[in-house]
Amino acid sequence: MDTAWQKFKNNIPLRRFVVLLVIIAFLYEMRAMMNTILLTFIFTYVIVHLIHLVQRYLPKMPTGLIVTIAYLIILALLYFVITIYLPMLVGQISKMVKSVMAFYESNESSRLANYVTRYISRGEIVTQAKRIGTFALHTVTSFGTLTIATFMSLILSFFYTIELDKMRDFSSLFIKSGYFKWLFEDIRYFGKKFTNTFGVVLEAQFFIAICNTALTMIGLAFMHMPQIIALGLMVFILSLVPVAGVIISLIPLSIIGYSVGGIRYVIYIFIMIMIIHAIEAYVLNPKFMASKTELPIFYTFLVLLVAEHFWGTWGLIVGVPIFTFLLDVLGIKSAKKSKKKANK
Repeated sequence: MDTAWQKFKNNIPLRRFVVLLVIIAFLYEMRAMMNTILLTFIFTYVIVHLIHLVQRYLPKMPTGLIVTIAYLIILALLYFVITIYLPMLVGQISKMVKSVMAFYESNESSRLANYVTRYISRGEIVTQAKRIGTFALHTVTSFGTLTIATFMSLILSFFYTIELDKMRDFSSLFIKSGYFKWLFEDIRYFGKKFTNTFGVVLEAQFFIAICNTALTMIGLAFMHMPQIIALGLMVFILSLVPVAGVIISLIPLSIIGYSVGGIRYVIYIFIMIMIIHAIEAYVLNPKFMASKTELPIFYTFLVLLVAEHFWGTWGLIVGVPIFTFLLDVLGIKSAKKSKKKANK
């Protein structure tokens, strides 16, 4: 038994394959907390790289001071969104609801209702109304869950980064442990590889978000929309979600556009967002992702489609990093070699 166990520990490829399966099984069991896990990883990754960037130019600046300033800026942005942007959005929604109610109480609505019921059965209308209500309830519930996950992720990432050196020292104790030293070494091995590949894709998506925001703000400026800076901030945050983020931004932009210029502005915004979405999907996303990950454009598209099918919106964010990570682990394409080649 001891000999078989020793052979297993010495067989590094087999051992790492088993450890990888254990990690996948663990993440599958923790899928209910996947929003919190991924958001914590993203926030921590961004803040840690911010620390390294600042300390490259200001070596004597303490890590705690950098983290504190960064999170104070995040809190200030959240305060700006809650106190300025959300009331503006709520006001636009209330105006839209009032206009819909006014239309419903007018004679035009009864004519439209008679016209619709002439071609569509009442039962079908009720069924579709129930579906819309279920979707709206699910959207509100998901938004509340995501808000809680974001709040918890900010707290966890703050406590991790504020004591970054202590966290590294404490984590290194697992590598020096006795019986399961090999297990923690393999976990660290996979963690480093995934962090490298995720960072490459996150950098690419950051550039895509900048391009989307610039194009959207130019279009909004031509339409003389109010609060362009606030709307640009919203578009930038949503654009960090590949492909889907631009489409999600269509909802609040349409509501505000309707209050400014009526249905005509809603059509303009819809056309503008579809054009920007096409540019992102067919030009920016494949170009940036392919250049940063050195993947062919066909594979980038294929991975995004498959990942979105299995994991939804999160699949669009982590699909390419996971695929690149698997290529690295399987020895098909090393992430380190790609990085060196990119630096050259």
